[in-house]
Amino acid sequence: MALQGPEELGEQVEEPEDLDDQDASSISPAEEITLPPGPGGEEDAEEALLLPWDRFSAWLHCICVVGFDLELGQAVEVIYPHHSKLSEKEKTSICYLSFPDSNSGCLGDTQFCFRFRQGSNRKSSLGCFLETTDRDAPPCLKREQGHYYGYVYFRQVRDKSLKRGYFQKSLVLISKLPYVTFFHSLLKIMAPEYFEKQEPCLEAACNDIDRWPTPHPGRILTLPIMGVVIKVRIPTSYDKPGTSQLVQSTQGDSLVSIVLPTIHEVDLFRCFYPVFFHIQMLWELVLLGEALVVMAPSPAESSDTVLALVSCISPLRYCSDFRPYFTIHDSEFKEYTTRTQAPPSVILGVTNPFFAKTLQHWPHIIRIGDMKQAGEMAKQMKVKKLKNLKTLDSKPGVYTAYKPYLNKDEEIIKQLQKGVQQKRPSAAQNAILRRYFLELTQSFIIPLERYVASLMPLQKSISPWKSPPQLRPFIQQDFMKTLEKAGPQLTSRLKGDWIGLYRHFLKSPNFDGWFRSRRKEMTQKLEALHLEALCEEDLEKRIQQHTEVETVDLVLKLKDKLSQAEREQLPVRPGTLAKLRAHIEAVILALPEDLQGILHKPSSP
Repeated sequence: MALQGPEELGEQVEEPEDLDDQDASSISPAEEITLPPGPGGEEDAEEALLLPWDRFSAWLHCICVVGFDLELGQAVEVIYPHHSKLSEKEKTSICYLSFPDSNSGCLGDTQFCFRFRQGSNRKSSLGCFLETTDRDAPPCLKREQGHYYGYVYFRQVRDKSLKRGYFQKSLVLISKLPYVTFFHSLLKIMAPEYFEKQEPCLEAACNDIDRWPTPHPGRILTLPIMGVVIKVRIPTSYDKPGTSQLVQSTQGDSLVSIVLPTIHEVDLFRCFYPVFFHIQMLWELVLLGEALVVMAPSPAESSDTVLALVSCISPLRYCSDFRPYFTIHDSEFKEYTTRTQAPPSVILGVTNPFFAKTLQHWPHIIRIGDMKQAGEMAKQMKVKKLKNLKTLDSKPGVYTAYKPYLNKDEEIIKQLQKGVQQKRPSAAQNAILRRYFLELTQSFIIPLERYVASLMPLQKSISPWKSPPQLRPFIQQDFMKTLEKAGPQLTSRLKGDWIGLYRHFLKSPNFDGWFRSRRKEMTQKLEALHLEALCEEDLEKRIQQHTEVETVDLVLKLKDKLSQAEREQLPVRPGTLAKLRAHIEAVILALPEDLQGILHKPSSP
């Protein structure tokens, strides 16, 4: 994160909430960051260097068409662009995950998404460039490292001319980006055209995507695709949580067909409606990384519910595995259904009734009914009835022996129920629920943020001629003591065993992932402050007291510092790296010519 250190010495080095004033004003409102046409700025210079298909690769790995063959079963018929690489294992995963289970009975068009393990450690030639664009993304929108997302548009219609009696085909977008709303909107444009015009239109779509700007956080992007123009804004980690900066329509938008208010958020209220008496308990289960299975009637409902669960702890990133749609053919099926060990920290979305038997030993099972009928269903459902369900039958509900740490918040339930009775628009209900989850997560995470910030050494302890000081260790006991006076009770009305919830959380993958990320940011901050301190020194004066060997050693160390700063994109003040390069050059020029020649040679990789 590009953060600036405090100016005064002796103060704790804490990270500001936003960038400096200039950057903050360039983020809000969203419309202000529209880029001028033509080249301009560092990113534009970088994008000018991109090769054919690089822009496409920044958005998608490939596009697949999966069809049904009577002899072969599901098969990948087409991969676009043709040079895209997929291992046989990846192709098999895509085949099985791109079709609903036969019992789902999905006639017509269905959209859903899945997530699967990347088969091989495939490195992108865009690696460095993508890291730059990823750096400013919020935790939940960063690129997946070891997994791909598959966004599916499946069509099943009666066709008497075919032996099977049905036309069955899926158009699938494979990407590392979790932009679920954006890619589903994209498929709504591409898939109907493809089913009508076949392959030439896929080629045209790929060419359109390869002309798009890269998905850079904070920018408003205008994306033409097959005669339609989509306008979106990629959120940044500096946006205020809970505020979606709506992309405004402007006079120059006469060609824009679709303005997307969000690229990734699912409708939380619609997804949780069948079980909304238990939303707070579900938040705890997701926060703690508990093993959860969602049993739903279709892949669309299964994937939406899993994505809603993962996003309910936002802005905290869910760090365990999750599969929006999981089948018995999945390569991890045995690993995740074995009874010889405790279920792993994973959220699975399933539709096959077979899972009711194979996963009945799992500690937490969510049954989702048909969401199309949810409007009438939830009105008839009593809280008591849900609580008393003990057996796995077809009724929606949450089946678990888990006892929540926090007391139930009746206020949010009443507010949502009132909204149902008054026919409040779904978007308003969704906003209420999203704000509730955000405030709950923030109340929980603020004490942790405050304690971790206190582990940062004082700025006056940073000396340019010593290694940067280390962060103090996270001591659970010390953190727990801070909760008495500065715990979640300051921001949340909820009572309950907050201490027990924190103890459980500190053992979870979500804490591990969050703390690793914070520690990396803070270590980089210390490195950046150390570098800035070095740049303020009069190096030429200092080397007068040094021998040639010591001066050469200093040059090599400074070069290492410079390459580390560039490689890790350390959050240094503007101009720091240029100043360091000038210092290195001045020190080299003070040495004899033979040494100058050696030190001017680029270091070998």
